[in-house]
Amino acid sequence: MLSHVSAVSRCLSVAALLVAGSASALEFPLPPPGDDIVGQVQVVKAKYEDTFADLATANDLGYSEMVAANPGIDAWLPGEGAEIILPTRFILPPGPREGIVINLAEYRLYYFPKGKDVVYTYPLGIGREGWGSPVANARITAKTPNPAWYPPKSIRAEHAADGDPLPSVVPPGPDNPLGPYKMALSVPGYLIHGSNKKFGIGMRVSHGCFRMFNQNVLELAAMTSVGTSVRIINQPYKFGRSNGRVYLEAHEPLDDEGKVSVIDKHTAVINTLLKQDEFANFRLDWEVVREVVAAQDGLPVEIATEQSAPINNEQISNPF
Repeated sequence: MLSHVSAVSRCLSVAALLVAGSASALEFPLPPPGDDIVGQVQVVKAKYEDTFADLATANDLGYSEMVAANPGIDAWLPGEGAEIILPTRFILPPGPREGIVINLAEYRLYYFPKGKDVVYTYPLGIGREGWGSPVANARITAKTPNPAWYPPKSIRAEHAADGDPLPSVVPPGPDNPLGPYKMALSVPGYLIHGSNKKFGIGMRVSHGCFRMFNQNVLELAAMTSVGTSVRIINQPYKFGRSNGRVYLEAHEPLDDEGKVSVIDKHTAVINTLLKQDEFANFRLDWEVVREVVAAQDGLPVEIATEQSAPINNEQISNPF
């Protein structure tokens, strides 16, 4: 089986070298049952003035996922002609393919419109450390165009302590932190909304709400209705199948109390794989699994191929 580096290189070799264009939604045909991967990794040649923030905005990606997919490249000065990976291939989140699914660990929202064989996916800004976004099963309870913002007392107190007092209300307009649209969730105090700051998309920057690019929140609002389900998960390691192969996509785990050790990461992946009965007939390449977990670059990588005999405990004991 290919190493992680070789697998990624092979994936990139079939991707066209594209020029970043204007932002548009990432929309993909929904794969058939049993297949879990959508999209293709792409590469762009950077222009002199490009930054990761610019490229992320132009390609419906978040800043953090651009940084993770391009280790060793200066995010603010990639350099003329530098080849930048666009991580536009995704393993769909686990669970039912319905409504909105938010995966905190990848700063990304997926929307499965009812009755259509497509999926839309958008980058998100999520709650920063100390103001974490919730893991919950929720629904949209209200939709408001051009909202005013009434800063909660806790946020006003925080800003006042920093010498940056807020007004009791911020009217609709370009300075409104909620952007052009907000959708309230059944989890009290939490919203999906636009933003007056593009840079925060794809990062831990909010007080727990979910920030979107303005054009994205308008598009999502037009497709959804009050009552749409919103399932919020925190899955740093996603597993999926495609064409008889198993793939792993790894992101840095979110932890408000500190960094998660490499050993703990490996243990989490092992335990998850052991619980996946559907992978019993696959031969896992633990070396590649270890490399993917260590890289945390958000790129789906093949970790297993189907075999005739089921996997057993001896094969999976002490793989690291």
